[in-house]
Amino acid sequence: MTINWGALSVVAAVSLVIGVLVVVLVSLALVGLSARESEPVGEALVIGRTGSGLSRTAGTVIAAVCLFGAAAIVLYGLYVLAF
Repeated sequence: MTINWGALSVVAAVSLVIGVLVVVLVSLALVGLSARESEPVGEALVIGRTGSGLSRTAGTVIAAVCLFGAAAIVLYGLYVLAF
């Protein structure tokens, strides 16, 4: 029995890239959702807390697209495993 090291390395590399991609997409979705948070009124200024520069609508759209992308990747992976 021999091991095809080339194919194993390709599978490992693709798995690593897809894993990182899912994490990045979920992170970007959280950044998009944070644009929906309103600025605090009447509170002291917090140093380092600046707005993301996104409107509420743009943040929601970015979050939805990123979450749909991450869900599509996960569902495709489950499809490949099951069928």
